[in-house]
Amino acid sequence: MEKVIAVVVTYNRRTLLAECIDALRNQTRKLDGIFVVNNGSTDDTEQWLTKQSDITFITQKNVGSSGGFSTGINWAYKQGYSWIWLMDDDGYPKLDALENILAADNGQMRLMNCAVIDKADKKSFVWKTQNYKSIDEVDAKIIEGIGHPFNGTMLHRNIVERVGVPQPKFFLWGDETEYYYRITKKNNIPVCTVSDSIHYHPATAFSLKQDWDYASGWKMYYYIRNRFFVHQVKFNNKFIAFINYCCFLLAFTGVVLLYQKTDKFKKLSFMAWPVADAFSKNFEATPPTILYRLKTTPKPTNYSTLYLKGLWFSIQSIFTPLRANRAMGV
Repeated sequence: MEKVIAVVVTYNRRTLLAECIDALRNQTRKLDGIFVVNNGSTDDTEQWLTKQSDITFITQKNVGSSGGFSTGINWAYKQGYSWIWLMDDDGYPKLDALENILAADNGQMRLMNCAVIDKADKKSFVWKTQNYKSIDEVDAKIIEGIGHPFNGTMLHRNIVERVGVPQPKFFLWGDETEYYYRITKKNNIPVCTVSDSIHYHPATAFSLKQDWDYASGWKMYYYIRNRFFVHQVKFNNKFIAFINYCCFLLAFTGVVLLYQKTDKFKKLSFMAWPVADAFSKNFEATPPTILYRLKTTPKPTNYSTLYLKGLWFSIQSIFTPLRANRAMGV
């Protein structure tokens, strides 16, 4: 029998983590291991983990969800596990979720996912899953072509062997999407959601149309920067990816102008920084450095210079292969 391990990434959510672990322990198909990646929690998470005899864990600095899942998948793969079940600490699987998702394996390489359901009402899909709004509407065991990592995602080691692990430098927002497209688009591996394998997760409350606080909105940096790399994998063509990223930036600008009520022009000026870092492939920004810049007066000329330089380098990178091909007579 192939061995299965659950990998949970956590940061400062000890109560929710305990809820998730309890659900994992009580699965109708027993797990062969539970591995927790503690992303430098400052609450009592580490002390709680040391008291759990059936959990293997590692504590590392906070490198976000991308660094956490990269560490967890890499560790499980090297330990020889066949199946790696991935989830955040704020959700938990229904007690028969593992049994049902493994039963859906047809022997072919594909990315299988739990159905991600609102943990409050136990019926609504948290994210768009084809045209279904409620799990009660689903009349098929397999929903083809859709999945929502990392919320009960079942990853076989053969996929890791071919695709690798999530980009550890992304920190958050876009890391799961980039990995999803790298699996499904770049490597043409089918994806599906197993409807009777339920993973409960909080409903998503955030919307870009809501007015966010400029001084504390550090996550927007990662949202803007990482989208560039998501497009590169999704479209697998530098020029098309660049055009789509520009369209995204225009749409994001429109959202700021139309829906944001505070600090509109500060938010627009701030955009140049993550865009410049995207074009120059700079992954050095951390939440503290982003917060510091948000709370101090930025220098628009510096941002503009970085942005324009990055834009020029990005355009050059698109056309350089074309010039090389022409030189070789291709």
